[in-house]
Amino acid sequence: MADTDPAELERQIERTRAELAQTVDAIADRVSPKRVAERGVAKVKANAEHLVAQVGDLVGGVAGPKPVRAAGEPDDLWEDDRPDLAPVLIGVGAVLALGAMVMLWRRRHR
Repeated sequence: MADTDPAELERQIERTRAELAQTVDAIADRVSPKRVAERGVAKVKANAEHLVAQVGDLVGGVAGPKPVRAAGEPDDLWEDDRPDLAPVLIGVGAVLALGAMVMLWRRRHR
């Protein structure tokens, strides 16, 4: 049987209103442009950090420290056949920077 006590009904209504207000506030916070932008920036930052870590691992594995030769060892013993990736990485960075500049310039001149 349902509670017919008016005071209990008022307390239930007040509790429901408070819960509904919290839910509405949470939804408003979640869809606010500021929060959406913050989440987007955080996601891009995390992806960039992951990419930098991967490139660092790749470069570190390919162009790691060169071994030190001991006196009297033949010169061809420590021949380094690893490719030099620095020019490639500089080129990729320059292309990315130039692409970003072109995109920004196009957005400003619309």
